[in-house]
Amino acid sequence: MSSSVFQRIVDGTRGRLVSLLRRGTHTVEELAASVSLTDNAVRSHLVALERDGLVRPNGVRRGGTAGKPATLYEISPEADLLFSRAYAPVLASLVEVIGERMSPGETEEVLRDVGRRIAAATGVAPTGELRVRAQAAVAILTSLGSQVELLETDGHLTIQGCGCPLAEAVKAKSETCCAVEGLLEQLVGAPVVQQCAHGERPSCRFGIEIPKSE
Repeated sequence: MSSSVFQRIVDGTRGRLVSLLRRGTHTVEELAASVSLTDNAVRSHLVALERDGLVRPNGVRRGGTAGKPATLYEISPEADLLFSRAYAPVLASLVEVIGERMSPGETEEVLRDVGRRIAAATGVAPTGELRVRAQAAVAILTSLGSQVELLETDGHLTIQGCGCPLAEAVKAKSETCCAVEGLLEQLVGAPVVQQCAHGERPSCRFGIEIPKSE
């Protein structure tokens, strides 16, 4: 979900519903009473929020009389991530501290190991020819929030992106790109060379040489 779409949700009626659900689980009836809407109107908003992965049903509440139990809704873990503003500054500060306490070589290897662990957690094994493996790596990066594409020129593959998912940390310490380098090497099963653009708005670029056998 793009930040603009998320902001539109937060600023509207659905944002009020999400705010209520961040405080605890609620039934449709309870939400309707809180935002002065009909039950059907709230259900419509909840369907959209559930489709966007922001809320989810979680159990039922049974009343004192016989009747259909009321479904309880809660905020999803993914929504909590979208609302948090802490991850970028914490990561940037963490990378700075690592860089202060370790040599450049040690810092880079620690970050590559972080990337390898993230790759291992995806459960994706490097199988098939190099181009297939590289395309699978692009899909993983996309799922992590990157906007990247796979290019091929003169016997080289290039994974190139617009922007950087770790931009705040990269601006603090460019060695952060080694984490993505390690992730890609693990997924591709071949050496990956970082060629990223650093600066005010970092962007990803990683080169992979195609073996003559392929």
